[in-house]
Amino acid sequence: MASVDTAWESLKGRLTELEALGGVVQLLEWDQQTMMPKGGGSQRGAQLSTLTGIMHDRLADPQVGSWLAALCDETDPIKAASVRNVQRDHERATRVPTRLVAEIASASNSGFSAWLAAREANDFSLFQSSVERLVELRKEEIACHGPADHPYDHLLDQYDPGSTTAQLQPMFARLKEELAAFIASVSGKEGPATVTGRWDIAGQEALSKSVIDALGFRLDDGRLDPAEHPFTVGMGTGDVRLTTHLYEDDLLGGLTGTIHEAGHGMYEQGLPSVHTGTGVATAAGMGLHESQSRFWENVVGRSLPFFQWLAPMIRDQWPDTNISAEQWFGHANRVERSLIRVQADEATYNLHIVIRFELELKLLTGEIQVADLPDAWNDAYANLLGIRPSTPNEGVLQDVHWSNGLFGYFPSYTIGNLYAASFRYQMEEDVPDLWNRIAQGDFTPALQWLREKVHVHGHIQDAPEIFLAAVGDRDPVADLMAHLRSRQGALYGE
Repeated sequence: MASVDTAWESLKGRLTELEALGGVVQLLEWDQQTMMPKGGGSQRGAQLSTLTGIMHDRLADPQVGSWLAALCDETDPIKAASVRNVQRDHERATRVPTRLVAEIASASNSGFSAWLAAREANDFSLFQSSVERLVELRKEEIACHGPADHPYDHLLDQYDPGSTTAQLQPMFARLKEELAAFIASVSGKEGPATVTGRWDIAGQEALSKSVIDALGFRLDDGRLDPAEHPFTVGMGTGDVRLTTHLYEDDLLGGLTGTIHEAGHGMYEQGLPSVHTGTGVATAAGMGLHESQSRFWENVVGRSLPFFQWLAPMIRDQWPDTNISAEQWFGHANRVERSLIRVQADEATYNLHIVIRFELELKLLTGEIQVADLPDAWNDAYANLLGIRPSTPNEGVLQDVHWSNGLFGYFPSYTIGNLYAASFRYQMEEDVPDLWNRIAQGDFTPALQWLREKVHVHGHIQDAPEIFLAAVGDRDPVADLMAHLRSRQGALYGE
């Protein structure tokens, strides 16, 4: 067995290599959705398949196991966290053959192309075989990991280590019940007026960059580009790339999405780069990642103080527009039963996630087949939200996730919303003048709080531990419902 010092240096060398390869994969995926011509799909699939196969082999290498064994008694907190994180990933890698990893990467690449074609034709049949293949491959991957309390646990572990189906189901059920009652209570009441108009895309691009710059996203270390489905990739704190989708007839629809991605980006820029090459300078889980995007999009970006700062900027960009901060605030917090997740209001959003979570569970257990998805999706919306999609693009084709094989990711959004609500209330206690500062366009106290409580910890601890240290023994479901009642509830007279 290698000495402790030799093992640590060897492990760091391997992790540095893997982080570099991972950055290349992220760059290729960013290019795939922003710049790559349609004809590049097959070559990109081969590139991604090759790279992910190499990364898998380097992670599953028995030498990694011997280095980890030599470091099993490490007490230094950074080294111990690194060993824990790498051990988890190494064990997963050793159970899954390289052939399967490459097949999943290739199927995800072709699945994305099929999804784009299906979206263009508004026809699920063009996407069905790709989803069937990806579900088949994910089931094969799950089988490699052996028994679990629920097969879905193996997927959750990839995105939110420590979360289990047994934990999520009752929490989501409680949230589903409370949200359904809240939405029913406000749905029959007259709410704030909708803001309508047209805002040129060039003006929106300029406004978006001004807003995210003010929030704290370092544009010198990042960029903002258009994409069909907004996303963020980070290739180190100095290269973080956001994408957004803007709409001429929906200024906030595009801007809130941009702010959401900037929340992801600020987390990536705030990770502890001093620990690069240790497996610690990364997010502690996608639920925590989503908490950052949802905090900025919703807690800050739908608040009245935010619009008190933003409304004059909108008037400056479009002088013929004379919409007050209160009007924007009301518009941003309307409660409507809608079909599209990314355009959903804050109150109904988590019901969209519950539907996807329940459908994924049924797919993995065989309760439904991929061919059943369009009808199952439509029925779920009719039953839970009281509306039924009329086209596949309004329904089962709206999200990019399944085209990339990202089964198990959707719960991260609701975990993030729950975390974000508790961050709001703890931050208000810790920063008494928070909202006055935001109304003046000073977002530094909010970002600094998140830097200290979340970002700087990287993955030294798992997300639940970071959350607990930040907010103490708070009830996130109660906090989320209190947050909604303080805004949407108040606007609707609740």
